[in-house]
Amino acid sequence: MRARIGIAGLGTVGCGLLSIFGSGSRASCDPSRIIVKGVSARDRSRSRPVPIDGYDWYDDPVELATSPDTDIFVELMGGPEGQARASIEAALKAGKSVVTANKALIAAHGAGLAKLAEDNGAALRFEAAVAGGTPVVHGIGGGLAACRVTSLAGILNGTCNFVLDQMGQHGADYEQAVRDAQEAGFAEADPSLDVYGIDAAQKIAILAMLGFDKVVPGDAAYRVRGISSVQPKDLSFARRLRHAIKLIAEAREVPGGVALRVTPALVPEDHPFAAQQGAGNAVAVEADPLGRLLFTGPGAGAGATAAAVASDILDIARTGPKGPVFTIPIEEMEPMPLADGWALKDRYALRIEADQPEQVADAIRAALTGKGVDVTSFEVGRHEIDILTAEIDERTIFDVTSEMAAPDGLVTTVNYYPILAP
Repeated sequence: MRARIGIAGLGTVGCGLLSIFGSGSRASCDPSRIIVKGVSARDRSRSRPVPIDGYDWYDDPVELATSPDTDIFVELMGGPEGQARASIEAALKAGKSVVTANKALIAAHGAGLAKLAEDNGAALRFEAAVAGGTPVVHGIGGGLAACRVTSLAGILNGTCNFVLDQMGQHGADYEQAVRDAQEAGFAEADPSLDVYGIDAAQKIAILAMLGFDKVVPGDAAYRVRGISSVQPKDLSFARRLRHAIKLIAEAREVPGGVALRVTPALVPEDHPFAAQQGAGNAVAVEADPLGRLLFTGPGAGAGATAAAVASDILDIARTGPKGPVFTIPIEEMEPMPLADGWALKDRYALRIEADQPEQVADAIRAALTGKGVDVTSFEVGRHEIDILTAEIDERTIFDVTSEMAAPDGLVTTVNYYPILAP
Protein backbone atom coordinates (compact mmCIF):
# COMPACT_ATOMS: atom_id res chain seq x y z
CA MET A 1 0.00 0.00 0.00
CA ARG A 2 1.29 3.47 -0.89
CA ALA A 3 0.92 5.80 2.09
CA ARG A 4 1.04 9.57 2.06
CA ILE A 5 1.65 10.90 5.55
CA GLY A 6 1.13 14.27 7.18
CA ILE A 7 3.10 15.10 10.33
CA ALA A 8 1.81 17.60 12.90
CA GLY A 9 4.51 18.54 15.40
CA LEU A 10 8.12 19.09 14.40
CA GLY A 11 9.91 18.89 17.71
CA THR A 12 12.62 16.35 18.41
CA VAL A 13 10.40 13.36 17.61
CA GLY A 14 8.89 14.87 14.47
CA CYS A 15 12.31 15.81 13.11
CA GLY A 16 13.59 12.38 14.13
CA LEU A 17 10.80 10.81 12.10
CA LEU A 18 11.69 12.88 9.04
CA SER A 19 15.29 11.75 9.45
CA ILE A 20 14.24 8.09 9.56
CA PHE A 21 12.30 8.30 6.32
CA GLY A 22 15.22 9.98 4.62
CA SER A 23 18.09 8.03 6.11
CA GLY A 24 18.34 4.89 3.98
CA SER A 25 16.92 2.80 6.82
CA ARG A 26 14.48 -0.07 6.35
CA ALA A 27 11.68 2.48 6.76
CA SER A 28 12.91 4.45 3.75
CA CYS A 29 14.07 1.64 1.46
CA ASP A 30 10.98 2.00 -0.76
CA PRO A 31 10.27 5.73 -1.16
CA SER A 32 7.25 4.98 -3.33
CA ARG A 33 5.53 3.35 -0.36
CA ILE A 34 5.91 6.07 2.33
CA ILE A 35 5.71 9.66 1.15
CA VAL A 36 5.76 12.64 3.51
CA LYS A 37 3.32 15.05 1.86
CA GLY A 38 2.70 17.74 4.46
CA VAL A 39 3.85 19.06 7.82
CA SER A 40 2.48 21.40 10.46
CA ALA A 41 3.95 23.09 13.53
CA ARG A 42 3.56 26.24 15.58
CA ASP A 43 6.50 28.06 14.03
CA ARG A 44 7.41 27.60 10.38
CA SER A 45 10.58 29.73 10.61
CA ARG A 46 12.16 27.89 13.53
CA SER A 47 15.57 26.35 12.86
CA ARG A 48 15.38 22.54 12.63
CA PRO A 49 17.97 19.78 12.16
CA VAL A 50 16.21 18.52 9.01
CA PRO A 51 15.00 20.50 5.98
CA ILE A 52 11.24 20.90 5.60
CA ASP A 53 11.15 22.98 2.40
CA GLY A 54 10.17 19.96 0.30
CA TYR A 55 6.89 19.38 2.15
CA ASP A 56 3.59 21.20 1.91
CA TRP A 57 3.15 23.47 4.93
CA TYR A 58 -0.12 23.67 6.89
CA ASP A 59 -0.73 26.30 9.55
CA ASP A 60 -3.76 24.35 10.76
CA PRO A 61 -3.13 20.69 11.76
CA VAL A 62 -6.84 19.91 11.30
CA GLU A 63 -6.52 20.93 7.65
CA LEU A 64 -3.51 18.63 7.31
CA ALA A 65 -5.41 15.79 9.02
CA THR A 66 -8.31 16.01 6.57
CA SER A 67 -6.36 16.87 3.42
CA PRO A 68 -7.07 14.69 0.36
CA ASP A 69 -3.28 14.28 0.12
CA THR A 70 -3.04 12.66 3.58
CA ASP A 71 -3.59 8.92 4.04
CA ILE A 72 -2.02 8.62 7.50
CA PHE A 73 -2.05 11.51 9.96
CA VAL A 74 0.83 11.55 12.47
CA GLU A 75 0.16 13.58 15.61
CA LEU A 76 3.27 14.59 17.58
CA MET A 77 2.05 17.81 19.20
CA GLY A 78 1.19 16.33 22.59
CA GLY A 79 -1.41 17.15 25.21
CA PRO A 80 -4.83 15.61 25.87
CA GLU A 81 -6.90 18.44 24.39
CA GLY A 82 -6.64 21.34 21.95
CA GLN A 83 -5.26 20.89 18.46
CA ALA A 84 -3.98 17.38 19.16
CA ARG A 85 -7.42 16.00 20.01
CA ALA A 86 -9.24 18.08 17.37
CA SER A 87 -6.95 17.01 14.54
CA ILE A 88 -7.01 13.31 15.47
CA GLU A 89 -10.80 13.30 15.72
CA ALA A 90 -11.06 15.08 12.37
CA ALA A 91 -8.75 12.56 10.70
CA LEU A 92 -10.63 9.55 12.08
CA LYS A 93 -14.02 10.98 11.12
CA ALA A 94 -12.65 11.37 7.60
CA GLY A 95 -11.64 7.68 7.59
CA LYS A 96 -7.93 8.45 7.74
CA SER A 97 -5.61 6.37 9.91
CA VAL A 98 -3.75 8.01 12.78
CA VAL A 99 -0.41 7.36 14.47
CA THR A 100 0.39 9.20 17.69
CA ALA A 101 2.90 9.23 20.53
CA ASN A 102 0.46 11.11 22.76
CA LYS A 103 0.02 9.07 25.96
CA ALA A 104 -1.95 11.83 27.72
CA LEU A 105 -4.56 11.87 24.96
CA ILE A 106 -4.85 8.06 24.69
CA ALA A 107 -5.13 7.71 28.47
CA ALA A 108 -7.83 10.38 28.65
CA HIS A 109 -9.78 9.72 25.43
CA GLY A 110 -8.57 6.39 24.08
CA ALA A 111 -11.96 4.68 24.23
CA GLY A 112 -13.74 7.47 22.35
CA LEU A 113 -11.01 7.70 19.73
CA ALA A 114 -11.03 3.93 19.30
CA LYS A 115 -14.77 4.04 18.60
CA LEU A 116 -14.25 6.76 15.99
CA ALA A 117 -11.52 4.71 14.33
CA GLU A 118 -13.49 1.46 14.28
CA ASP A 119 -16.71 3.15 13.15
CA ASN A 120 -14.92 4.80 10.22
CA GLY A 121 -12.68 1.92 9.13
CA ALA A 122 -9.49 3.69 10.20
CA ALA A 123 -6.48 2.59 12.23
CA LEU A 124 -5.34 4.24 15.46
CA ARG A 125 -1.83 3.24 16.52
CA PHE A 126 0.11 4.45 19.56
CA GLU A 127 3.14 2.20 20.12
CA ALA A 128 5.30 5.24 20.92
CA ALA A 129 2.93 6.38 23.69
CA VAL A 130 4.30 3.78 26.12
CA ALA A 131 7.93 2.78 26.75
CA GLY A 132 9.41 4.69 23.82
CA GLY A 133 11.10 2.30 21.42
CA THR A 134 10.15 -0.85 23.36
CA PRO A 135 7.35 -2.66 21.46
CA VAL A 136 5.23 -3.38 24.52
CA VAL A 137 1.92 -2.10 23.04
CA HIS A 138 2.17 -4.51 20.10
CA GLY A 139 3.41 -7.24 22.44
CA ILE A 140 0.50 -7.04 24.85
CA GLY A 141 -2.22 -6.07 22.40
CA GLY A 142 -1.23 -8.60 19.75
CA GLY A 143 1.21 -11.19 21.06
CA LEU A 144 -0.73 -11.86 24.26
CA ALA A 145 -4.23 -11.59 22.78
CA ALA A 146 -4.99 -15.23 23.59
CA CYS A 147 -3.64 -15.05 27.17
CA ARG A 148 -5.22 -14.00 30.44
CA VAL A 149 -3.19 -11.17 31.93
CA THR A 150 -3.19 -10.97 35.74
CA SER A 151 -0.63 -8.22 36.36
CA LEU A 152 1.49 -5.61 34.61
CA ALA A 153 4.37 -3.80 36.26
CA GLY A 154 7.29 -1.82 35.04
CA ILE A 155 9.57 1.15 34.70
CA LEU A 156 7.63 3.36 32.29
CA ASN A 157 9.28 6.75 32.71
CA GLY A 158 12.79 7.14 31.34
CA THR A 159 13.25 10.55 32.95
CA CYS A 160 12.65 9.23 36.47
CA ASN A 161 14.87 6.22 35.85
CA PHE A 162 17.65 8.55 34.65
CA VAL A 163 17.24 10.81 37.70
CA LEU A 164 17.34 7.89 40.15
CA ASP A 165 20.34 6.46 38.32
CA GLN A 166 22.20 9.77 38.59
CA MET A 167 21.42 9.92 42.30
CA GLY A 168 22.22 6.30 43.08
CA GLN A 169 25.19 5.65 40.82
CA HIS A 170 26.78 9.10 40.49
CA GLY A 171 26.02 10.75 43.82
CA ALA A 172 23.94 13.64 42.45
CA ASP A 173 21.28 15.20 44.64
CA TYR A 174 17.71 15.33 43.33
CA GLU A 175 17.84 18.86 41.92
CA GLN A 176 21.15 18.23 40.10
CA ALA A 177 19.89 14.90 38.74
CA VAL A 178 16.82 16.61 37.27
CA ARG A 179 19.03 19.24 35.63
CA ASP A 180 21.20 16.46 34.20
CA ALA A 181 18.08 14.83 32.74
CA GLN A 182 17.06 18.12 31.14
CA GLU A 183 20.52 18.65 29.64
CA ALA A 184 20.48 15.09 28.28
CA GLY A 185 17.15 15.73 26.54
CA PHE A 186 15.14 13.29 28.69
CA ALA A 187 13.25 15.86 30.81
CA GLU A 188 11.20 18.88 29.79
CA ALA A 189 11.87 22.37 31.11
CA ASP A 190 8.99 21.66 33.50
CA PRO A 191 9.54 18.03 34.58
CA SER A 192 6.44 17.85 36.80
CA LEU A 193 4.53 15.28 34.73
CA ASP A 194 7.52 12.93 34.97
CA VAL A 195 8.78 13.35 38.53
CA TYR A 196 5.32 13.41 40.11
CA GLY A 197 4.42 10.09 38.46
CA ILE A 198 1.66 11.43 36.17
CA ASP A 199 3.34 10.33 32.93
CA ALA A 200 3.81 6.78 34.27
CA ALA A 201 0.18 6.75 35.45
CA GLN A 202 -1.07 7.60 31.97
CA LYS A 203 1.05 4.82 30.49
CA ILE A 204 -0.02 2.11 32.92
CA ALA A 205 -3.67 3.04 32.24
CA ILE A 206 -3.08 2.41 28.53
CA LEU A 207 -1.37 -0.92 29.16
CA ALA A 208 -4.16 -1.94 31.55
CA MET A 209 -6.76 -1.35 28.82
CA LEU A 210 -4.73 -3.55 26.47
CA GLY A 211 -4.04 -6.27 29.02
CA PHE A 212 -7.39 -6.53 30.80
CA ASP A 213 -9.73 -5.68 27.88
CA LYS A 214 -11.50 -3.05 29.96
CA VAL A 215 -11.80 0.74 29.66
CA VAL A 216 -10.00 2.81 32.29
CA PRO A 217 -11.96 6.08 32.62
CA GLY A 218 -9.89 9.11 31.72
CA ASP A 219 -10.73 10.74 35.05
CA ALA A 220 -9.99 7.63 37.14
CA ALA A 221 -8.27 8.38 40.46
CA TYR A 222 -5.72 5.94 41.80
CA ARG A 223 -2.56 5.90 43.90
CA VAL A 224 0.19 7.99 42.25
CA ARG A 225 3.40 8.85 44.07
CA GLY A 226 6.43 10.28 42.27
CA ILE A 227 10.13 10.49 43.05
CA SER A 228 10.44 14.07 44.33
CA SER A 229 10.70 12.89 47.95
CA VAL A 230 13.40 10.28 47.29
CA GLN A 231 16.62 11.23 49.07
CA PRO A 232 20.22 10.03 48.52
CA LYS A 233 20.03 8.44 51.99
CA ASP A 234 17.09 6.33 50.79
CA LEU A 235 19.18 5.03 47.89
CA SER A 236 22.01 4.16 50.30
CA PHE A 237 19.47 2.40 52.52
CA ALA A 238 18.28 0.38 49.52
CA ARG A 239 21.85 -0.61 48.62
CA ARG A 240 22.43 -1.87 52.16
CA LEU A 241 19.48 -4.16 51.58
CA ARG A 242 20.88 -5.20 48.16
CA HIS A 243 18.07 -3.38 46.39
CA ALA A 244 17.66 -0.40 44.03
CA ILE A 245 14.90 2.21 44.06
CA LYS A 246 12.87 2.44 40.86
CA LEU A 247 9.61 4.19 39.98
CA ILE A 248 7.22 1.29 39.38
CA ALA A 249 3.85 1.58 37.65
CA GLU A 250 1.59 -1.42 38.04
CA ALA A 251 -1.85 -2.81 37.30
CA ARG A 252 -2.63 -5.76 39.53
CA GLU A 253 -5.72 -7.97 39.47
CA VAL A 254 -7.14 -8.24 43.00
CA PRO A 255 -10.51 -9.19 44.48
CA GLY A 256 -12.97 -6.54 43.38
CA GLY A 257 -11.17 -5.44 40.23
CA VAL A 258 -7.81 -4.10 39.07
CA ALA A 259 -5.66 -1.89 41.28
CA LEU A 260 -3.52 0.75 39.56
CA ARG A 261 -0.58 2.34 41.32
CA VAL A 262 2.59 4.33 40.63
CA THR A 263 5.20 4.46 43.39
CA PRO A 264 8.94 4.36 44.00
CA ALA A 265 9.75 0.86 45.21
CA LEU A 266 12.69 -1.24 46.34
CA VAL A 267 13.71 -3.69 43.62
CA PRO A 268 16.06 -6.64 44.35
CA GLU A 269 19.50 -6.26 42.75
CA ASP A 270 19.00 -9.47 40.75
CA HIS A 271 15.59 -8.37 39.39
CA PRO A 272 15.60 -7.37 35.68
CA PHE A 273 14.18 -3.95 36.62
CA ALA A 274 17.30 -3.18 38.67
CA ALA A 275 19.44 -3.56 35.54
CA GLN A 276 17.66 -0.72 33.74
CA GLN A 277 20.02 2.23 33.69
CA GLY A 278 19.66 5.74 32.31
CA ALA A 279 16.41 6.14 30.37
CA GLY A 280 15.79 2.39 30.07
CA ASN A 281 12.25 1.03 30.41
CA ALA A 282 11.07 -2.45 31.32
CA VAL A 283 7.64 -4.09 31.62
CA ALA A 284 6.90 -7.46 33.23
CA VAL A 285 3.63 -9.17 32.35
CA GLU A 286 2.13 -12.12 34.18
CA ALA A 287 -0.06 -13.95 31.67
CA ASP A 288 -1.68 -17.39 31.81
CA PRO A 289 -0.58 -19.84 30.43
CA LEU A 290 2.80 -18.29 29.53
CA GLY A 291 3.91 -17.07 32.94
CA ARG A 292 6.11 -13.98 33.21
CA LEU A 293 7.25 -12.11 30.12
CA LEU A 294 9.68 -9.22 30.09
CA PHE A 295 9.93 -6.32 27.63
CA THR A 296 12.97 -4.03 27.89
CA GLY A 297 14.38 -1.20 25.80
CA PRO A 298 14.93 2.55 25.53
CA GLY A 299 12.08 4.52 27.02
CA ALA A 300 12.96 8.09 26.14
CA GLY A 301 14.76 10.09 23.51
CA ALA A 302 13.95 11.25 20.01
CA GLY A 303 15.39 8.22 18.24
CA ALA A 304 13.51 5.61 20.27
CA THR A 305 10.17 7.39 20.03
CA ALA A 306 10.52 8.21 16.34
CA ALA A 307 11.38 4.57 15.59
CA ALA A 308 8.19 3.43 17.30
CA VAL A 309 6.13 5.97 15.34
CA ALA A 310 7.74 4.82 12.08
CA SER A 311 6.95 1.20 12.95
CA ASP A 312 3.25 2.03 13.33
CA ILE A 313 3.24 3.90 10.01
CA LEU A 314 4.84 0.97 8.21
CA ASP A 315 2.44 -1.47 9.85
CA ILE A 316 -0.56 0.46 8.49
CA ALA A 317 1.08 0.86 5.07
CA ARG A 318 1.71 -2.90 4.84
CA THR A 319 -1.58 -4.26 6.11
CA GLY A 320 -4.10 -1.42 6.00
CA PRO A 321 -6.34 -0.37 8.90
CA LYS A 322 -7.27 -3.83 10.09
CA GLY A 323 -8.31 -5.08 13.51
CA PRO A 324 -9.47 -3.30 16.67
CA VAL A 325 -7.56 -0.45 18.26
CA PHE A 326 -7.12 -2.31 21.54
CA THR A 327 -7.07 -6.11 21.91
CA ILE A 328 -10.79 -6.50 21.30
CA PRO A 329 -13.36 -4.20 19.62
CA ILE A 330 -14.13 -1.16 21.74
CA GLU A 331 -17.87 -2.03 21.77
CA GLU A 332 -16.99 -5.20 23.71
CA MET A 333 -14.87 -3.43 26.34
CA GLU A 334 -16.69 -2.74 29.59
CA PRO A 335 -15.56 -0.18 32.19
CA MET A 336 -12.74 -1.51 34.31
CA PRO A 337 -13.69 -2.17 37.93
CA LEU A 338 -10.98 -0.26 39.79
CA ALA A 339 -9.89 -1.54 43.18
CA ASP A 340 -8.29 0.73 45.78
CA GLY A 341 -4.57 1.10 45.05
CA TRP A 342 -4.02 2.05 48.69
CA ALA A 343 -5.21 -1.44 49.68
CA LEU A 344 -2.47 -3.30 47.79
CA LYS A 345 -0.44 -5.42 50.19
CA ASP A 346 3.35 -5.57 50.04
CA ARG A 347 6.33 -5.88 52.31
CA TYR A 348 7.68 -2.43 53.22
CA ALA A 349 11.02 -0.85 54.02
CA LEU A 350 11.01 2.20 56.30
CA ARG A 351 13.92 4.59 56.85
CA ILE A 352 13.35 6.83 59.86
CA GLU A 353 15.52 9.71 61.05
CA ALA A 354 15.32 11.02 64.61
CA ASP A 355 17.45 13.25 66.79
CA GLN A 356 17.94 10.42 69.28
CA PRO A 357 16.83 7.17 67.63
CA GLU A 358 17.44 4.97 70.65
CA GLN A 359 15.08 7.04 72.79
CA VAL A 360 12.14 6.77 70.40
CA ALA A 361 12.72 3.22 69.17
CA ASP A 362 10.29 1.56 71.59
CA ALA A 363 7.56 4.12 70.83
CA ILE A 364 8.01 3.61 67.06
CA ARG A 365 7.80 -0.16 67.40
CA ALA A 366 4.68 0.20 69.52
CA ALA A 367 3.10 2.56 67.01
CA LEU A 368 3.63 0.05 64.21
CA THR A 369 2.46 -3.02 66.07
CA GLY A 370 -0.49 -1.05 67.42
CA LYS A 371 -1.68 -0.58 63.82
CA GLY A 372 -1.27 -4.28 63.06
CA VAL A 373 2.09 -3.96 61.28
CA ASP A 374 4.24 -7.08 61.67
CA VAL A 375 7.86 -5.90 61.99
CA THR A 376 10.39 -8.42 60.64
CA SER A 377 13.56 -6.35 61.09
CA PHE A 378 14.27 -3.36 63.34
CA GLU A 379 17.76 -1.85 63.37
CA VAL A 380 18.66 1.22 65.43
CA GLY A 381 21.66 3.23 64.21
CA ARG A 382 23.31 6.47 65.35
CA HIS A 383 21.02 8.69 63.33
CA GLU A 384 18.25 6.51 61.91
CA ILE A 385 16.14 3.42 62.33
CA ASP A 386 15.78 0.92 59.47
CA ILE A 387 12.65 -1.24 59.50
CA LEU A 388 11.29 -4.06 57.35
CA THR A 389 7.71 -5.29 57.62
CA ALA A 390 5.64 -8.26 56.60
CA GLU A 391 2.87 -7.70 54.05
CA ILE A 392 0.58 -4.81 54.90
CA ASP A 393 -1.59 -2.39 52.95
CA GLU A 394 -0.16 1.03 52.07
CA ARG A 395 -2.99 2.94 53.74
CA THR A 396 -1.91 1.57 57.12
CA ILE A 397 1.76 2.36 56.48
CA PHE A 398 0.89 5.88 55.32
CA ASP A 399 -1.29 6.59 58.35
CA VAL A 400 1.19 5.39 60.96
CA THR A 401 4.20 7.10 59.38
CA SER A 402 2.25 10.35 58.99
CA GLU A 403 1.54 10.32 62.70
CA MET A 404 5.24 9.72 63.44
CA ALA A 405 6.31 12.67 61.27
CA ALA A 406 3.69 15.12 62.57
CA PRO A 407 5.08 18.37 64.06
CA ASP A 408 4.80 16.93 67.56
CA GLY A 409 5.65 13.40 66.43
CA LEU A 410 8.52 11.05 67.19
CA VAL A 411 10.81 11.61 64.21
CA THR A 412 12.23 14.25 61.87
CA THR A 413 12.05 12.22 58.63
CA VAL A 414 10.31 9.02 57.58
CA ASN A 415 10.27 7.50 54.09
CA TYR A 416 8.68 4.19 53.18
CA TYR A 417 8.85 2.02 50.06
CA PRO A 418 7.09 -1.19 49.01
CA ILE A 419 9.47 -4.04 48.27
CA LEU A 420 8.97 -5.61 44.86
CA ALA A 421 8.78 -9.40 44.91
CA PRO A 422 11.61 -11.23 43.05
